Amino acid sequence: MKKQEGKCIIVSAPSGAGKTTIVHALLATINQLSFSVSACSRDPRSTEKNGVDYYFLGIEKFKESIKNDAFVEWEEVYLDSFYGTLKSEINRIWDAGKVVVFDVDVVGGLNLKSFFGANALSLFIAPPSISILETRLRNRKTETEEKIQQRLNKSRIELSRANEFDMVIQNTILVDAIEEARTSVLNFIK
Repeated sequence: MKKQEGKCIIVSAPSGAGKTTIVHALLATINQLSFSVSACSRDPRSTEKNGVDYYFLGIEKFKESIKNDAFVEWEEVYLDSFYGTLKSEINRIWDAGKVVVFDVDVVGGLNLKSFFGANALSLFIAPPSISILETRLRNRKTETEEKIQQRLNKSRIELSRANEFDMVIQNTILVDAIEEARTSVLNFIK
């Protein structure tokens, strides 16, 4: 990766807390931001596009990329379910003169904050409650019961790490959470 001092915005949360919705709102209203497309080992969902939602590498290519030191950070989130941030993706965004925006899970967010230090603003999006989080996950209708339970168990652990982020934003009322995130990002990148 290039030795640049570009800025980064890290948005993390338990699955279903609203981080992707907030990231999309930030990207739509702040021109200096550019989304970092993560890589993953899973297959795309029906509405997802390679290079837009994720770089869908598959398990073998993901493991090969790990060996080739292609990632800033990566994690095996669940068994044979890898996610990571490609160094080439960060360079692409910085080369365009933009601020990188990450939409990552909590461990990934903390790893990125550790890597980028003061050049990164880390935001934790907190759901109103675990029960509301469960309702959101079920309403997606994209996961099996087993996957929902995995995500809820992981969410409890992730919520305990919220205070390790620069800022915790409570997503009780979405428009308020978006505005709080927007204000924080604008203050950080000016």
